[in-house]
Amino acid sequence: MDFTFTEEQQAAAEAARAVFSGVAPDAVPSPALTPGAVAEDFDRPLWQRLARADLLGLVVPQEHGGSGLGPLALCLVLREAGRVLARVPLLETAAAALVLRACAAPQTRRLLAPLARGELVVTVAAHGRTGHDAPALSATATPHAGHWLLDGAHTAVPWAATADRVLLPAHTPDGRTVLALLPPDRTGITLAEQVSTNGERLGHLTLDSARAEHTELITEDGAWELLRTTLTCGTCALALGLGEAAARMTSDYTSKREQFGHPLATFQAVAVQCADRYIDLRAMEATLWQAAWRLESGAPGPLPAAADVAVAKIWAAEGVRRVVQTAQHLHGGFGADTDYALHRYHAWAKQLELALGPAAAHEEALGDLLAAHTPG
Repeated sequence: MDFTFTEEQQAAAEAARAVFSGVAPDAVPSPALTPGAVAEDFDRPLWQRLARADLLGLVVPQEHGGSGLGPLALCLVLREAGRVLARVPLLETAAAALVLRACAAPQTRRLLAPLARGELVVTVAAHGRTGHDAPALSATATPHAGHWLLDGAHTAVPWAATADRVLLPAHTPDGRTVLALLPPDRTGITLAEQVSTNGERLGHLTLDSARAEHTELITEDGAWELLRTTLTCGTCALALGLGEAAARMTSDYTSKREQFGHPLATFQAVAVQCADRYIDLRAMEATLWQAAWRLESGAPGPLPAAADVAVAKIWAAEGVRRVVQTAQHLHGGFGADTDYALHRYHAWAKQLELALGPAAAHEEALGDLLAAHTPG
C-alpha cells in the first residue's frame, strides 16, 4: 500500500509551514494570567496571510477560486496550525466550505468565492446545548410563511461574535437534520460571552424564532454527518500538531537540562516516558490519516467512515493529554512558568481533548457502530 501524499497535498503542507513559521504561540496574554478572553478577535493578520497563500480556499472548488483539495490536505495544513497554536477559525471555515461544495444549492455555493479570498469567516456550532448532548437536537427548524423559524441554543461556538456566518444544525418537525447558515447578528439570535479553556472567545448562541430563508438552509441528507466528521477529523489533526510540538519542546529541554552531571534525556526513566509518548503520537498519526482517507476517498469498509473518525478522536484525545502531561512532568517547575509556552500547549490540549466529545463519548459511538454492523 502507498501512503505517500500527492504533490498537491505536500505543497499545501509546505505552504502552511511557511505561513505559520512566523507565528508565536505566546503572541497574546497568557490564559493563566487573564481573567477573560486573551483577545477580542482571532489573528486577522494571519488570516490574511493564509488567504494570500491560497490556503483558505484549499477545499473550495477551482471554479470558485479554490484548490479543490479534500480532507487529507486540510488535515496536513491543520497539523501545521496546531504546532504553533494558530488563533484562526481555519477548521470551522474549511469544514463549512466542504459542506457548501458538496451539499448546498447553487445560490448558496456562491459564498465559496469570498470564503476562499478570506472575505467571509464562517464558524460552526457543533457542541449542542451543553457540550454533552446531541447538537442536531439542540435547535428546531420550523417552516413558516415561506421561510423557516429556528429556536434553541448552541454552546461554545468559536469566535461567534466576530464571524460573518454561523453554520448550525437543527431538526425539522419530520425528524430531518438541516444546517442553517446565519449571520450572528440576525434578529432572534442572542450571543452570550464565553471563554474557552485556552482563553479564546466563545459564544453561547440562543435562537428565538430566528428567521432563515430557504437559501440559508442546507437540507441534503448527510450534510450534518459530513460537517461533524470533518470537524472531528480536523480536531485530531490540530491535536497531532500540538502534541508533536510539545514533544519537541520536551526533547530539546531534556537534552540540555543536566542533573548529576548528565542530561536528563540520558536517564532511563525519562527515555522510557518519551518513548511511550512517541508511540502515542505515531498512533494518533496513523489513525488520523486512516480517517481522513476514508472521508476523502469514500472507500467502503466493514464499518462506516464515522468509525475510523471515532478511533482517531479516541487516540487524539487520550494521546494529546498524555503527551502534554509528560511534557509538564519532565520540564519540572519550568513547565509551569508563564513566560514559557508549554503551559499554553497544555491549555490548548485540554480544549482539543474535550472538543466534540472526549474519548469516552467516541468509544460509546464506536461501540454503537460495531453493534449495528456486526454480521448476524
